[in-house]
Amino acid sequence: MVQSHVIEDMAPVARGRALAAPETGPEDGDDGLLFNALLYPNRSLPNGGFIALMAVVIAVNVFSAIFYTVLGAWPVMVFAGLDVLAVYIAFRISYRQGRLHERVMLTGDDLWISRVLPSGHETRWRLQPFWTRLSIDRPVRHESQLVLASGGRRLVLGAFLSPAERGELADALGAALDKARAGAAPQDLPLDPAPSARQEGGRND
Repeated sequence: MVQSHVIEDMAPVARGRALAAPETGPEDGDDGLLFNALLYPNRSLPNGGFIALMAVVIAVNVFSAIFYTVLGAWPVMVFAGLDVLAVYIAFRISYRQGRLHERVMLTGDDLWISRVLPSGHETRWRLQPFWTRLSIDRPVRHESQLVLASGGRRLVLGAFLSPAERGELADALGAALDKARAGAAPQDLPLDPAPSARQEGGRND
């Protein structure tokens, strides 16, 4: 578990739009990568389902509008049109939020985290695998957070994932971090970014 001294959010190393791929984490292929994952929010309705749903909504509202217009209640046609528009806008907003994603790339020397918002704005973090500790509550619940801690700072990863997906990500990334630490030669170990905090708080995992 993360100790109480880890209270600050981790500062990114880069912000902007359409950032280039980090040099230590190749975008194409898996050469040199110990872990490579692209995380997206769940979308309960695919494009085909969205089209089918909109067809049903339009058909029902058109039928209702025609029926009540024949009876003389023509204002129903206006509300039927607004109903279709409201459903369409709600789903378009949902699909736009679905463009949020995170990228996790781990090599023997660096752990890169990239978060891209629906607007296209990207924020990137670079961590040292040897000093990075991963924690998540077990069993994983809806409110459980997957936290990466290093140097007295924390970064929450995959907050939009389901509890089961967060648990699977924690297992896979934790195993990859263990592999990266095991493969580090003693003379090549990086300096602890916050040795005093680590000594006072003890281990985080």
